[in-house]
Amino acid sequence: MMEKAKTAILIVLVVLSLLQSYLLAYSMPGLGATVRSDQDYVNAEPLGKTTSVESVIFPEELIIHMGEDKHTVIYPGTQFYEMILNQRIVGREFKGFQRSTASILDWDEVRKDSIGIELRFADGISVELLQKLLKMEGDLLFLRDKIDKIWIFKTTDTEEIRTFFFSSEEHVVYESVRADLTVRDVQDYVGFGAHLPQYRMTADGLYIPVEPIMATELIYPYETYSPEQMQRSLPFDSSTTRSFEDRSGSQIFTDGKRGLKVEQDGMWINYTNPAATISSDTPLSENVYASVDFINQHGGWDGTHRLISSTPEQEKKYVTFRQYIDQYPVIDNLAFRYGHIRLTLQQGVVTEYARSLITLSAQTESRKPRWLQGGTRLEETLERYPRRGEVTALFPALRAVLLEENRLKFIPVWVVKLTDGSEVVLLEATEGEQPVEPNTGNGTADAHTDQPGHADATGGQEEQTSAGAEQGTAPGDGPGTGSAVLPPQETENNEEPVDPDDPDSPPDDPSGAEDEEQAEVPEEHVPDTEEQGDPELLRARS
Repeated sequence: MMEKAKTAILIVLVVLSLLQSYLLAYSMPGLGATVRSDQDYVNAEPLGKTTSVESVIFPEELIIHMGEDKHTVIYPGTQFYEMILNQRIVGREFKGFQRSTASILDWDEVRKDSIGIELRFADGISVELLQKLLKMEGDLLFLRDKIDKIWIFKTTDTEEIRTFFFSSEEHVVYESVRADLTVRDVQDYVGFGAHLPQYRMTADGLYIPVEPIMATELIYPYETYSPEQMQRSLPFDSSTTRSFEDRSGSQIFTDGKRGLKVEQDGMWINYTNPAATISSDTPLSENVYASVDFINQHGGWDGTHRLISSTPEQEKKYVTFRQYIDQYPVIDNLAFRYGHIRLTLQQGVVTEYARSLITLSAQTESRKPRWLQGGTRLEETLERYPRRGEVTALFPALRAVLLEENRLKFIPVWVVKLTDGSEVVLLEATEGEQPVEPNTGNGTADAHTDQPGHADATGGQEEQTSAGAEQGTAPGDGPGTGSAVLPPQETENNEEPVDPDDPDSPPDDPSGAEDEEQAEVPEEHVPDTEEQGDPELLRARS
């Protein structure tokens, strides 16, 4: 009898266990907690255009060495840049890498005497990402390195072509002994450079144009995505999302976990998504892939952007893309944030996302020729900069200025980059005809200073230079740069006396103005439409 009772109890327990398992697996609504997945978040139609990782990786400049210490610099977006990089370098194979010290050659001698080309990547780019641009095969040590420069040149005494990849690690180079390049290729590079403005190199490796170079001031109409459009594009829970304004007047969207802050009168956003994962080191390449995919899905791309490298510590969690318009990058500006996209990631998950909501029109409203100073004027301005010893790079860029009626003006400027990563506007481009270099020894400077309206023009140039020095960028905790200001310069009173009989000395100023102001005066004539013609030919003439 007892055995039958035990058997009955056991059968009941088994049935109850099966029933409980069934309820757990197929429970009715309300019997358990609701778990939300990413599919619960509403995604509206995509905004902007999509791109690929390959499209955001390219050198910031090409430097052509033409022998006899003659050089030129080519910037992205120009015809010659595309012809050299995409038609004559991309697609070639680089194999057989041999590691050695940088002292293997006298690079100053190579730069002066040998024809060739440099591809420069500021702060370096990982070989894994560089393989998206070039076909490379190397050992494990090479594949884990970062490259900040590729130098291809023809030796002076032979017909040999040598190719070196410079590591971001100091004093280390890799030579590709089996590069798919010929003497004709290098000669083609140099042939293109012969049509462009010449540059000279300073003692610390900065390239300065011998004469002013032509640039263009642009005005673009623009539209903006609405905050609601961007909020719907981002992964918010639509059932719990609410919006409000904070004390600063910024609009805030939140679903209790994620947040979207809309600033700058609806033209700039900061999105945050706190990650539950523990932060750990993630390879830069993985973060770049994740960042490009995230932007493609949430806001898209407005125009061309380039991946900006950062320090090894920053690149483990930060990724920055800089916008290019025509051939120049747009510099950061605290007064008006525009021109970059920044992301913070943890294990491939985007936790912060900052960008502009502005989309430029496909056509400009106006284009006005300007001149970026070169030669003596630029070099003297650079030498007077208080932090001259910290300058690591000098490059032309565009400064964005907000205008009325939904328009943006882009003004060409010279920018210096400092050792701490900050970027400062050094000098703004001048208007009018190409300025004449002072101290040329052929009387040009004298004729230039005797032109009518000289005093007014000088005052105008002082205004432009001062305006250009008011904007810049400074380092922050994240990638890229933030803001800094170049202070106005005062003329020193302890200048060396000038010998009036010296043919290289500048002419006396009959109005009593400073020599620096005399040098800043452009001529009155503005080139007509026929003279403007093709931008590449104009740059070549300059």
